[in-house]
Amino acid sequence: MKYVLAIDQGTTSTRAILFNEALTPVASAQEEFPQIFPKSGWVEHDPADLWATTAGTCREVVERAGIRGSDVISIGITNQRETTLVWHKDTGKPVYNAIVWQDRRTSEYCKFLRDQGHAEMFADRTGLLIDPYFSSTKLKWILDNVEGARNMARRGELLFGTVDTYLIWKLTGGRVHATDATNAARTMLYDIRKGCWSRTICELFDIPFEMLPEVKNSADDFGLCREDLFGVAIPICGVAGDQQAATIGQACFRPGMMKSTYGTGCFALLNTGDTPVRSKNRLLTTIAYQLDGKPTYALEGSIFIAGAVVQWLRDGLKIIREASETQPLAERADETQSVVLVPAFTGLGAPYWSPECRGAVFGLTRNSGPNELAKAALESVGFQTRDLLDAMRADWASDDASDVLRVDGGMSASDWAMQFLADITGAPVDRPEVLETTALGVAWLAGMKIGALPGQDEFARQWALERTFEPAMPGPVRTAKYSDWRRAVDCTLRY
Repeated sequence: MKYVLAIDQGTTSTRAILFNEALTPVASAQEEFPQIFPKSGWVEHDPADLWATTAGTCREVVERAGIRGSDVISIGITNQRETTLVWHKDTGKPVYNAIVWQDRRTSEYCKFLRDQGHAEMFADRTGLLIDPYFSSTKLKWILDNVEGARNMARRGELLFGTVDTYLIWKLTGGRVHATDATNAARTMLYDIRKGCWSRTICELFDIPFEMLPEVKNSADDFGLCREDLFGVAIPICGVAGDQQAATIGQACFRPGMMKSTYGTGCFALLNTGDTPVRSKNRLLTTIAYQLDGKPTYALEGSIFIAGAVVQWLRDGLKIIREASETQPLAERADETQSVVLVPAFTGLGAPYWSPECRGAVFGLTRNSGPNELAKAALESVGFQTRDLLDAMRADWASDDASDVLRVDGGMSASDWAMQFLADITGAPVDRPEVLETTALGVAWLAGMKIGALPGQDEFARQWALERTFEPAMPGPVRTAKYSDWRRAVDCTLRY
């Protein structure tokens, strides 16, 4: 038996999952790492933690499976997107902590860019809105604020990368400086139409072109990992940003197919085929995947806080000890109360894009308690998802559009949350047998590239449904609840 190793480097933890030749997960290892909050709105990771948890979980999963390194035939990498690292080309030493995608320190600079009239240019070339979310302004901040960084970058001494690039560089012992098109598309430096880094944008930010990694297909040759890690050099053949990897893992290969992933945030993608669709509703145009030099595009809506709202119930309010406790609490909530939570802890993402607003709770009564807050927290994810789907349907009104939403990620395991999602969107929600679709997507890319796994059509046929959640909420109730949500959002945005 041969295996594919999927590295899933996320925002709060790193996982390694082994898949066999039937694409069944056979072993996994996971390790959390600290979040660093130097100031309000700032979020960082220690690059050493990213690498240590990656190397550690990879070794651990091989040991748990009772196999040898030579039994692993390919490696795939999926990662938290937009998170930005800069390191010395010769030594590999980072010049600063990784600035995480959630970080808002460049909000004022992004406002300056919008005020200067650059929004149209960025939207046309990158498909993105000007926002601190993306990598480019984070990179500029490092070059502007780390002593000597810009001069070192101009001399060709520094390298830039998102997390995938950094891990590839570390895994290959510094031999390969590369990324894939899906990660490049999230930097706000990449021209998604021309398929290359934008010199115009790099010049605007004074970012030396030499810092940027080579952009490859999602299934491609990313080099061989160091022999000392597994006792053998294993090829790295699949790379995709986490949400695009989930799109692949959900086999959303036909235009019109949609998926939504519930992790720290929530990210919905709609496959639009070989044409980049410009959103009129403040969604993002991005690359879903790129195979054999041909990009497939998607509309994407990003919610900053999804699973993180459950972490807030646990770590902030301390009303639960485990995430699984939210469902029984929600089931016991008083149905006569209408408590609405807008979890804008780090601003609101699509379709509002308000980085400065903060969270709020509406409808509290003297009888409101943990049950009602847990219910409101889970419902907030469904409400935000409907915001995204309504915007997508408005942007891409095609006969090919599917009403079915495929879901994955940690929160999709909650029957209560998924039933509410179907109810509030008025659409069926399909949950697959394999919820680890992010890792599954890059495992398939890595195995397919070396010819060990089936092609796209056969992989799509193997997608297996675990359960469909059909909408059961009466239309007037759905309308009333969603109206309460929209009023709550309007109040939050005005605060």
